[in-house]
Amino acid sequence: MIRRILILTGYFSKAVFFSLTGLILLILSLIYWAIFFPPGQGTPDVENYIILVGALGAGVTFMATLAVSSKAGRMENYPMLVRLPSRVEYLVAVLLSALLLGTILQFLVAGLALIRGPELTMARVLTIPPLWGSINLLAAVLAIHATDLVTAGWSRVILFGTLAVALILNSAAGSPDIWFSDRFNDLSNLFSRVNLLWFSDLAGNAAAWAFESPLTGLANVAGIIFWPFRAMTDAVFAGGFTPSQALAPAVLILYGAILFLVAATLFTSKDLDFLE
Repeated sequence: MIRRILILTGYFSKAVFFSLTGLILLILSLIYWAIFFPPGQGTPDVENYIILVGALGAGVTFMATLAVSSKAGRMENYPMLVRLPSRVEYLVAVLLSALLLGTILQFLVAGLALIRGPELTMARVLTIPPLWGSINLLAAVLAIHATDLVTAGWSRVILFGTLAVALILNSAAGSPDIWFSDRFNDLSNLFSRVNLLWFSDLAGNAAAWAFESPLTGLANVAGIIFWPFRAMTDAVFAGGFTPSQALAPAVLILYGAILFLVAATLFTSKDLDFLE
């Protein structure tokens, strides 16, 4: 099984990396380096280096996953898929290929950014792999759900719609008792300025309701879900992990594993529609 997965991983990685898509990803990565890490200016801030290169890794891994999934969904690969004992092996190869391509481009920019860049101590270097690796994995799995290869019906709409709602609720996690109320009051004032008094009164009533509503509990739940991102950011600026913050990368890997199980379930049970 492992040998089949590795062969497919090499095939997909080579096919995408030496294609026009791979060239575009490489050019975009170099543009990112030139903008955020200009060699003439240098990058003296270690925290800036870790966060910006981590953001690049997530973005380029997401795009690489879309490219690999598109390649895997072509009709020319159908003979390989039907010979596999399990479709999950095919999906694992897609995931590993995307992670490999994303990591290569990320490390390329990371190396270039060290030109007149920050001095990394061994303690800092050891904290980087769990940060970048966990975020890249989560980005790759989310990208798989966004592709036609895995999506079934309204699955990606439900997933990303739920994610968008959770992000909004997370914005209110700091002060959920007044955040929603303030937003509705702002909306009420906006309607009042354009003389839509009925909508203004409706938004005002919603503000009063939101002050003591189930939205407060939902915002707290969303804050807990997104805690790993805040914990890793705090750890980067603090220069090290506390015992609780050290669990944040593992929680993100757990998120990725759960989402990959969902993707595998969708992929193994759907009727595949390959592209010519």
